[in-house]
Amino acid sequence: MMSANFLPELEERFLRYVKIDTEADPTSTTTPSTMKQYDLLNLLAGELKEAGVQDVIVTDYGAVLATIPATAAGEIPTIAFLAHVDTAPQFSGKDVKPIVHRKYGGQDIVLPDDPSQALSPAALPYLQKKIGDDIVTASGTTLLGADDKAGVAIVMALARHLAQNTDLPHGTIRIGFTPDEEIGRGVHANLPDDLKADLAYTLDGAHLGEIVYETFSADVARVTVKGVSIHPGWAKDKLVNAVHLAAKIVDTLPQVTLTPETTSGYQGFMHIVGMGGSAAEMNIDIILRDFELEGLEAQGALLNKVCAAVQAGEPRAEITCKITTQYRNMRYWLENDMRPVELAREACRAVGVEPFSAPVRGGTDGSRLTEMGVPTPNLFTGMQEIHGPLEWVSLQDMAAATEMCVKLAQLWASAGPGKKAPQPKGKSKPAGDMPDWTDNAPE
Repeated sequence: MMSANFLPELEERFLRYVKIDTEADPTSTTTPSTMKQYDLLNLLAGELKEAGVQDVIVTDYGAVLATIPATAAGEIPTIAFLAHVDTAPQFSGKDVKPIVHRKYGGQDIVLPDDPSQALSPAALPYLQKKIGDDIVTASGTTLLGADDKAGVAIVMALARHLAQNTDLPHGTIRIGFTPDEEIGRGVHANLPDDLKADLAYTLDGAHLGEIVYETFSADVARVTVKGVSIHPGWAKDKLVNAVHLAAKIVDTLPQVTLTPETTSGYQGFMHIVGMGGSAAEMNIDIILRDFELEGLEAQGALLNKVCAAVQAGEPRAEITCKITTQYRNMRYWLENDMRPVELAREACRAVGVEPFSAPVRGGTDGSRLTEMGVPTPNLFTGMQEIHGPLEWVSLQDMAAATEMCVKLAQLWASAGPGKKAPQPKGKSKPAGDMPDWTDNAPE
């Protein structure tokens, strides 16, 4: 059961942090992609120093890193707790007005700045489980920013608590805040070495008790169609319209299968996220997602086959398809040593929460960190309906996550590098066995 009351601190921090606009920009070439992310990064660095956390730095690639020294003797793995400061560019994160709905009573929550936006427990099974909790929403015209400022507030409360309670036994703890996770740039090439951690945990998950060790593997594709441009008045038998050819490619790709809106669970998808240009040249941007590399490769082969077929029908055009690796399923590495996952489950149970694991139809900074040699499962924060105006979070879920992290730090001190992870007191729910209220889990 929870022993520390983190609720007041979490509420105060979270309400402050979400008011700071940190929206990422996928079109930017800078790191971070938006300089306004430093408004929060620098604030966090200052607050860490005030709390007595050591070695606080802001790197040249926009990460805040810090250290809480060990309070227990022995050879204990160094673990890191991470969260990202940026918010998604899909919906405005400017001028967020957070609202706390005290002791939620089960009614619809109508957002005042746009009454057409309402959270209904009839449509949101997880909300039905939060009666009595303190629910935080935005006002209806912006996202809330719980993704991932809920995680930021949790990690900050954890850091302050450990720094000021030196009687709690733990090894060296590293704290990290990263930019640009929402646009796939959260893990800079230097981060694994700069983090100086044997393993890490991202606080970027959703439902209470969620311990994530399976994510999508991801590629991104850009199809470029170059036509033959000429004045339309003299175009007979000469013009090759790139817009028409791009439309053929889109029309030939799967539409009733293998798309986000037609898949779930372990099914992958191809998602056309953008298309633009002119009759002379068009670009189509597509993300490819699958839990297995074979499925990802099959999607790439299908895309190339479609492009080749359209190219064969119009040899005067030039159609190219470039597929770039983004991240890989963290399970490929974590399944070789499940101790980070099992210890997280044990910490969860220690604070009265039953853990579960399920495949997450997305990725985290932990996907890249794990691939780069730092095993990094993802832990729950309570965030819901992310990337849109209906985003919300339970403060009680955030408090449970904070308490779980405190316990997790202590469990690693008792486990040590050569000791077996504590055995679960009950049977863990396997991947895919989610509680029935998680049907609407963010993808």
